[in-house]
Amino acid sequence: MERAPIFNTRRKSGSFSSSSSIGDEKYVLLPLAHHQKPKIRVRTLLGHCLYRRVIIWTVAALLIFGLTVSSTGADLRHGKVLDFVDFGQNGWGSRSKETEGVTFVVLSDGPDGSEPAGQDYHDDQEDQGNMPSWLRFKHLDGYFTGIRALVPPQNYTPQYPELEGEFHRFPTSTLSRMPTPTPYVPYPEYDSKSYLGRHHEVEVCYLDKEKTTPVPNLYAYDGIVQGQPEPVIGSHSLLGLRNDICFDRFGRYGPYGFGYSYDEGGLEVGMDTEQEASHPVWAKTGKINYNGMDWGDAQDRCFNSNRKRFIGSGGDWSTHAPNGRAKIPRTAVVVRTYIGVEWTPHVILNFRALISELALRSGGEYGVHFLLHVRDDDAPIWADASIAQQVLDDYVPAEFHSICTLWSEAQMRLLYPGSFGESFADPSNADIHGVYRSAHMPLQDFAMKHPEYAHFWNWEMDMRFLGNYYELFDRLGGWAKEQTRMEMWERAQKYYIPRYHGSWDNFTRIVHDEIIASGRGSVLGPVDFPGRLPSRAEKSGQTFLPHSCYRARNGDEMWNRCGVGEDADLITLNPLFDTDESGWVFAEDVTGYDRALPIPPRRCAIVTASRLSRRLLEIMHEETWRMRHAMFSEMFPASMALHHGLKAVYAPHPVYLDREWDLQSVDEAFNGGRDHTASGHGSPFGLENEHNHKGATWYYHSEFSGLLWRRWLGYAQMDGRGENGGRLGGGELRGGKEEEESKGSTGRLCLRNMLVHPIKWENPADLE
Repeated sequence: MERAPIFNTRRKSGSFSSSSSIGDEKYVLLPLAHHQKPKIRVRTLLGHCLYRRVIIWTVAALLIFGLTVSSTGADLRHGKVLDFVDFGQNGWGSRSKETEGVTFVVLSDGPDGSEPAGQDYHDDQEDQGNMPSWLRFKHLDGYFTGIRALVPPQNYTPQYPELEGEFHRFPTSTLSRMPTPTPYVPYPEYDSKSYLGRHHEVEVCYLDKEKTTPVPNLYAYDGIVQGQPEPVIGSHSLLGLRNDICFDRFGRYGPYGFGYSYDEGGLEVGMDTEQEASHPVWAKTGKINYNGMDWGDAQDRCFNSNRKRFIGSGGDWSTHAPNGRAKIPRTAVVVRTYIGVEWTPHVILNFRALISELALRSGGEYGVHFLLHVRDDDAPIWADASIAQQVLDDYVPAEFHSICTLWSEAQMRLLYPGSFGESFADPSNADIHGVYRSAHMPLQDFAMKHPEYAHFWNWEMDMRFLGNYYELFDRLGGWAKEQTRMEMWERAQKYYIPRYHGSWDNFTRIVHDEIIASGRGSVLGPVDFPGRLPSRAEKSGQTFLPHSCYRARNGDEMWNRCGVGEDADLITLNPLFDTDESGWVFAEDVTGYDRALPIPPRRCAIVTASRLSRRLLEIMHEETWRMRHAMFSEMFPASMALHHGLKAVYAPHPVYLDREWDLQSVDEAFNGGRDHTASGHGSPFGLENEHNHKGATWYYHSEFSGLLWRRWLGYAQMDGRGENGGRLGGGELRGGKEEEESKGSTGRLCLRNMLVHPIKWENPADLE
């Protein structure tokens, strides 16, 4: 999401505890404490202004620089303080050795190649103690090896992370010919006997009314590029995502207009990049002409031909038809956009892929919509159809007009009128009805107007998925459904690092032991706190806790089955952390509650991308219009799920790092908060610690995500490896057509599926 300048207004507040009876059992919820008077901190003297963040970062930078240059014997390029790879012509930039006529690249920590990769930098660099953690580790180059280094999964060895004692050498010899991609189809076998025995048949959907152009497949390569790093945080296999294939730019976007001209119906991007052996992508379908495409019409036709498959269609809300075949719920993917965003060809490609892969290839299981923020509060967009159409004509490509819903902040003031009272803290000084603090308001309204959907993905314009969108959303939902509610909130507040924590079962045991050691107990069911107001559902005796949880006791089978098989009300893509004392700048942006009482308990997931159930959005809607309660955009959904006892999970999707961290340091940086989690003091989301995410592929201010994405698209990029650690725009110009086509090159990049965010621009020409 777009962010205003950040101000640090952290204030100490109390925490809470209570218990809630369910049946005849008691559940510990949250530790109680009286609200404490906030302490005066030096940083408050700086006030809530734009300059404070500048001052903080400037002072930090000067301190780091001073420590660096004052260290005895320190050399910024080749010394111990900043130990970087020397980027030469040997692939990953280390020394080369000749062994029996085959050239190997030796991956090593030291610039002279003396130490094996994976050595802990902390052992002999005590003088770096005050430096940001990421500066202690060298950059990884395995991401930038091309498709000619593809190997079968059984022959693949990652450059990183390595097991203790490993020492990797990878041959730089490449395939004698380019491999051939194949269609990638991660959908159920809709025409199989097993599927049709349980579900209604699925009618094939087409791009055109005449049913002559079926929805294309994207293409993938079997295998993995040798030495390509593995994700450090999260897991493909845990979520059911394929990790034995990779995608290049032509296989991912070629079916949607990438790599061919306007005259052929394409978008004329990718034609200026290396494109050897890209033609198989169009062998079956040809280069599809997207001129005149209407995605709303295509989605409507697809849904209507498959109407019988879905719960709620034709007014039938039962899950089973008379013939015994199960009906399934539908999910909306709601993309938030705004007037003034630039609809570049790459943006258009991304949304063509999103709609094709989710809505059309699934036979209408998903519907894709845009929520378009009209910034002019005086524009009567809901009263005058001609004005609404003019907005679309001026700011949105015609192919997406029919799936746009317009909204404005003035409209939100009408939907949620009245005074919300004062906030505990308001660092941004923005309007409570504004998109910055309450981006959930238009989503709540959208959900109330679209009863045909059971779940709603809240999505953003600057997110990309390198892989098939259906596979991503389907697997996330399926995995979340099978998670137990027991110790759910505690698991969700911690980053999962597989090579450090072991299997998921082992991770859950670690979390259980940490709960016991903390003495805090576990959260289950609705949370009680001073001043809490019941919802209408609670007043009528309803509960959101499933029957499987009522008599669960620790250690018995029911404990493990509590909530299993229940769709999650909230799925987030970053940990659901406790904001209290976390250092997150908006931790106390809580409005409408009695300020004479302690601040309510809160949970938050940074980056608003998440799946919300209808019942969660209904609760949020009620809390907003009836109780005048509000919280910052990334905090409100999670906190409402906490307060009302809804099922909320963090899905640990694969996240890659740009540097060769040792795994203990990853855990210390990303789970450095209270009780070895992302919560409380030491949180990775605190203002002092957020910089660690800049080298990750998923965070709102990541820099590595954009660099890697543009290199994958075939554009030369500054590699971000400057003398003082490197940052966006620094280092050397690498990649691009000339490098990918050069003699001995391994060609264009081929990466496994991953989410990347933020992608603010793609083609360098977009900046001109």
